[in-house]
Amino acid sequence: MNKGKLSFWQAIAMAVGTMIGASIFSIFGEGVKIAGNGLPIAFFISGLYALMVAYSYAHLGSKLISNAGPIAFIERGFGSSPVVGALSILMWFSYVISIALFAISFAGYFLPLIHLNYPMAHTVVEALIIAFFGALNYFGGTKAVGRLEFWIVLAKLLILLIFVIAGLWVLHPEYLKPNPSPYYFKGILTASVIFFLSYMGFGLITNVSENIVNPSKTVPRAIYTSIFIVMAVYILVSIAALGALPAEEIAKYAENALAVAAKPALGDFGFVLLSLGALVSIISALNATIYTGANAAYALMREGFIPFPEKLIKREWMSEHVGLYLTCGLGLFFTLFFKITAVASMISIITTALYLGVIFSHLKLCDEIGGKKGIILFNLIVITFVAVEIALYQYRTSKLTFITTGLIFAASFFLELFYYGKRRRSSPLIRRVTG
Repeated sequence: MNKGKLSFWQAIAMAVGTMIGASIFSIFGEGVKIAGNGLPIAFFISGLYALMVAYSYAHLGSKLISNAGPIAFIERGFGSSPVVGALSILMWFSYVISIALFAISFAGYFLPLIHLNYPMAHTVVEALIIAFFGALNYFGGTKAVGRLEFWIVLAKLLILLIFVIAGLWVLHPEYLKPNPSPYYFKGILTASVIFFLSYMGFGLITNVSENIVNPSKTVPRAIYTSIFIVMAVYILVSIAALGALPAEEIAKYAENALAVAAKPALGDFGFVLLSLGALVSIISALNATIYTGANAAYALMREGFIPFPEKLIKREWMSEHVGLYLTCGLGLFFTLFFKITAVASMISIITTALYLGVIFSHLKLCDEIGGKKGIILFNLIVITFVAVEIALYQYRTSKLTFITTGLIFAASFFLELFYYGKRRRSSPLIRRVTG
């Protein structure tokens, strides 16, 4: 019965692999610029935000088993509406953009390491890495993906553990001395909102819940365990880095701040080790995102929430793999033809909007699903504050990105309202074909 299903630890590996993706390596330096040596505190607060959202995900995920994940939760709470349909399009789109980001990041770390930093080489590597993990998902299936993800995450955590031990060995306590001031605390609060993005990955467990052993018990346990593991890793890594080098020194570096911070304890070996750690992290996140994105895509197609090719879906060779083809294909398209850097920040607002929808649904369904209304309401207020802060930060740093984000939300809503919503009600194709 459980053959081919993800185990408890494999489900955790999926979430941890996505959370400890490229962000801890690529934007660590930016975090130090904002919060200084208060970054470990910011990571702790970000983890609390994640646990607030997880409270609703865990309760709903234990009762509503669907690879549509948060969309299934929101639909149960609010029924089929244009808002639910628009959010489903946005959720899947966030997976596509994430795949593109991971592929670009992989090429960005890998090619300089082998001294082949040429535009054409970037294109080739980006296409190959998406094709490889797409093929793994197609031929290997759930068990192979889960097993690989488990070992990748283990390797990643081992590299970070070496860094933490080495960093604590050369720790300078004076580098971590707090500087209490309004500016210092404002920096910590701002960083906590920005690095909330680094925890956006635990929800992917609900997007593979149909493929997990005993999901009613495993899903909530895996969600909480993955967050606690990632919290510990982020806090320890930031303490080790900031204790090895002054915050002012780390802030000079952008994408490879952690690799630079490894030099005082491990020398050039540390730089190479952390660069390899970044590559392993990106591979892990890419593997997990393709798998969960493909599962979510097919589940949403099955319910008629996102576009589907009618002629192809009826062919046997397509079947449930159509979600994989579409997710990888569009991911590759965005990788090769678009500059994703500005668009990437949109993922944070999209995901936070989904979080708010899930918490609202939990509030409506708490008598049926379980949970305390007071806790849910408190969580809702806090995450609303986080969403507003993310939007304000995006507006301050890039007005064009802020406007584009609004246009994407509007386009998804009107697309659902005037096309996909009507089509779903009149012809739920995939239900008919698969059922």
